[in-house]
Amino acid sequence: MTLIVPTPHESFDVDLEDGAKIRVRRHGNPKGVRLTVTHGNGFASDAYLPFWQLLAPKYDLMVFDFRNHGQNIPVEPANHNYAQFARDLERVVQAINARLGTKPTVGIFHSMSGRTAMKHAIEIGWRWDALVLFDPPNVPPVTHPRYAPMEAFEKKLTEWALGRRRAFASVEELTDEYLQSRATRGWVDGAHALMARSVLRRSPDGNGYVLTCAPENEAAIYAEALSLNLWPRAQDFGGPVKLIGADPGMKGGPTTALTNQALGVENGYDYDFVAGAGHLLQIEKPAECVRLVEEFMKKTVL
Repeated sequence: MTLIVPTPHESFDVDLEDGAKIRVRRHGNPKGVRLTVTHGNGFASDAYLPFWQLLAPKYDLMVFDFRNHGQNIPVEPANHNYAQFARDLERVVQAINARLGTKPTVGIFHSMSGRTAMKHAIEIGWRWDALVLFDPPNVPPVTHPRYAPMEAFEKKLTEWALGRRRAFASVEELTDEYLQSRATRGWVDGAHALMARSVLRRSPDGNGYVLTCAPENEAAIYAEALSLNLWPRAQDFGGPVKLIGADPGMKGGPTTALTNQALGVENGYDYDFVAGAGHLLQIEKPAECVRLVEEFMKKTVL
């Protein structure tokens, strides 16, 4: 099965404070509630098509990638850190409103971008009518019983990313890597090739392809997770927040699943998990993820 990202209704670039740019693509129903859709560390929003295409008939979708990811041109210096991501997100939100006008808006973020949205909302300002966070890799205080598992998890990912292959002769080479990985075996049909196409760009030297998000940038985000001090209560936000985690009862599931369950239960979130889903739950169980999003929106913005 081949998954093809449709041509957007329109696209535009948002200028960031250091000269970098983020390309926003508008899909879906322009008359609907506005949804922003983005991605996790080292990935790209186009690869979440199995999820967001189910929302396109009803909602006005703003699909974009964070700096040094996806359709954006990598920059030097990379300024690849959570504080910069939060400032970049503020620029994107303001640019969307300036270009298209303000209307009810729900932010939908996964993993790294979920942590960015949390930091942005608490430290910069609440810009949403509601916020949906898919399995953000939250790290509790060092005294919490979930700190040690998350510390080990983030250090393991940091080491993996630093050793990651960055160049490929063809898109098919990375597709095969995804197909052979235990971590990605639950993705829907066609998602492995779509992800490979979405995270690669033509090599500047003309030989094959390279990862848009360089391994050292991906590793920096995993490492920084341990120092963010971000374990907020739901009431710390300026509006309703939905936390949707991976399955905490799944054998061999991601460390983030149990950690988000702890965050959700202890800190008063509207929390759910997707049964049988790992960390890339929107690509594994897209229909179930959409159902949870729409149930939450009916309680908050619809």
